[in-house]
Amino acid sequence: MTFPNIDPVIFSIGPLQVRWYGLMYVLGFGASLLLVKHQIKKTGFKELDLHFENLNLVLIISLVLGGRLGYVLFYNLPYYLGHPAEILATWQGGMSFHGGMLGLILGAVIFCRKKGLDFWRVADFYTVTIPIGLGLGRIGNFINGELYGRVTTVPWGMIFPGGGPQPRHPSQLYESFLEGLVLFLLLWFLKEKQRPPSSWPSGSMVALFLILYGGFRVAVELFREPDAHLGFIAAGMTMGQLLSGLMIVAGIALFLVRKKQTS
Repeated sequence: MTFPNIDPVIFSIGPLQVRWYGLMYVLGFGASLLLVKHQIKKTGFKELDLHFENLNLVLIISLVLGGRLGYVLFYNLPYYLGHPAEILATWQGGMSFHGGMLGLILGAVIFCRKKGLDFWRVADFYTVTIPIGLGLGRIGNFINGELYGRVTTVPWGMIFPGGGPQPRHPSQLYESFLEGLVLFLLLWFLKEKQRPPSSWPSGSMVALFLILYGGFRVAVELFREPDAHLGFIAAGMTMGQLLSGLMIVAGIALFLVRKKQTS
């Protein structure tokens, strides 16, 4: 198949450029906020409604900082140690999902403790909406022609501009489907399991997200080209698989701990 070669820049006004990748972030944030607001109205979580706007600002900042610092630490630390002025240069590319997730958790924990909110209940409300942004973000990666897959002979293989002459898996689209659409539908359906008289504790959606996302990411990494400067870390595993494997373990542990704490 032919790579569509969509211009990553939607339009420019002087030095200002509006890119598809940035638009995907905006759409993901917007969809998440609308769905969280919907859940607040449906469940009557007035405490969250009171702090909704301020929490959203904290989460957006935490996500961007965590995603960037995670990329620096997990994927290219030697380079940035030699070029510290570029650490915050997000416009040059380089964001880590795992770093963004840690940033979100830290920002939310600090805010909820300060405002007296139930962190696990708040986290569940937001977690079930996260896959929308993930799916859109992967479409942005596809438009940019980055994070493409490994060389393949499947009929839908594509020749990416920066990927050499051989066709490759459009792994960004695999991730958009699994980590975006499928994960969202699963979590949105399973969140109803927490309603009384269910024995599922708050924090269950966070745990399920960690387990399901981790499993999907480990699977898709089998088709995704490893980062050129990292390659395979150990036993044929990529950095993405290693971090996602830890997510699965953390998700299982979290579910068991929360179950025990609320039983």
